[in-house]
Amino acid sequence: MSASASDRPLPEHRLGEAHLSEDRLGKRARIYGSEKAVLVAVQTSDNDVDESLRELTALANTAGIPSLLEVVQNRTRPDPRYFIGKGKVSEVKAAAYELHADVIIFDDELSPAQARNLEEKMKTKVIDRAQLIMDIFAQRAATKEARLQVELAQLRYLLPRLRGWGSALTRLGGGIGTRGPGETQLELDRKKINRRIHAIERRLKKARAERALRSHKRRSGPFPLIALVGYTNSGKSTLLNRLCASDVLVENKLFATLTTTVRRGEIAPGQWALFADTVGFIRNLPHHLIPAFAATLETVRDADLLLHVVDSSRPTCNEDYQSVIATLDHEVFTTDEPRPSVIDVLNKIDLISAGEIKTEAFHKPVLISARDGTKMDGLLARVQGILSQGKHDVSLLIPYNMMQEVHLLSQRERLTVCGYTKEGIEIEATLSDENLARLLRKGGRISPSASASQTRG
Repeated sequence: MSASASDRPLPEHRLGEAHLSEDRLGKRARIYGSEKAVLVAVQTSDNDVDESLRELTALANTAGIPSLLEVVQNRTRPDPRYFIGKGKVSEVKAAAYELHADVIIFDDELSPAQARNLEEKMKTKVIDRAQLIMDIFAQRAATKEARLQVELAQLRYLLPRLRGWGSALTRLGGGIGTRGPGETQLELDRKKINRRIHAIERRLKKARAERALRSHKRRSGPFPLIALVGYTNSGKSTLLNRLCASDVLVENKLFATLTTTVRRGEIAPGQWALFADTVGFIRNLPHHLIPAFAATLETVRDADLLLHVVDSSRPTCNEDYQSVIATLDHEVFTTDEPRPSVIDVLNKIDLISAGEIKTEAFHKPVLISARDGTKMDGLLARVQGILSQGKHDVSLLIPYNMMQEVHLLSQRERLTVCGYTKEGIEIEATLSDENLARLLRKGGRISPSASASQTRG
């Protein structure tokens, strides 16, 4: 790269207001799949810039943006004006010119002032990690609610970053008493965005009420709910396909799954459960995107059991694991409400040797390969064991008019038919206090003729 490259005139289409005001309402914050990027990060004493840049490269690849160059600057702290030093700004500008890069992506969230200063100095589109993740969500959101959540996140992120571009954007008032500058285009844009934000919030409020109703029906259904959580690209969708013989989309990309997918799977002969595949977590998730996880977070709260899936082949699997735990602690279970049990599932053991697997950071983990089905029996045994905790072995006499209840219960609980009498069917079952109380309330009763009629804790 030539030392004087930063002083060369830039191509006409990348100069001045025409470029910078490409679209005040957000197109500059978008990436379009035909662009090429330079990635920029700051190395401080308390961050792992190498791993963070690898993840940023993967994010750019997911968005369809090839990375031409990575630029790292060692600093005690980010520069308040440009995030990087002024000399490094000139270096990045020259590199972008030499490589014909269309966008410069920063690995940390930029303040509105930093983004404006960098863009004006470099005369090239500048976005940060938060904008990149939001763009991926916008590209991949499949449901109407998910698209609304992402649009809301983008608008809230954009609002403090709006800026006008010169006097040409000022609307002059007309008539007596209205002479002089009227509302600027910037003010009109802010009003337009705020109106759109309020409209989306109203639609999402209605969607949340509908989702709460569906959640209530699922909780009162016959099957336990098991949620798969974990870092993005840890293999949750592959595991769901293995457990449920389903064909959910599997891609080797970050955020391949953005909507909650629920499938039914057999955890023991005749015993079924619902498995929910949720969106993957990631470090430094933009705060504005947390509400876009609403469906996933509610599924996790409603679950009877969590499978925390970890990609054991990643050098940073311990950090990935802790990042998910922190998100669950701060964003999902924010009160003292009871939490579901958790099984740590170390996935992708087929990609590493046995001696490389480090289990010290995890709580009684189960080691599996979802891709080839290795050790799935052990995982299912743990699932069945945990779901059976707190239940009692009982013998019941169930009237024949409650056969539908027995049928539904048999798909969720261990249940054996012992015989038939004039009054009803005699069963032996392992039931939770809730299910036992429901059966007794609807007309079932403890069987007087069975030796196992005494409840065992």
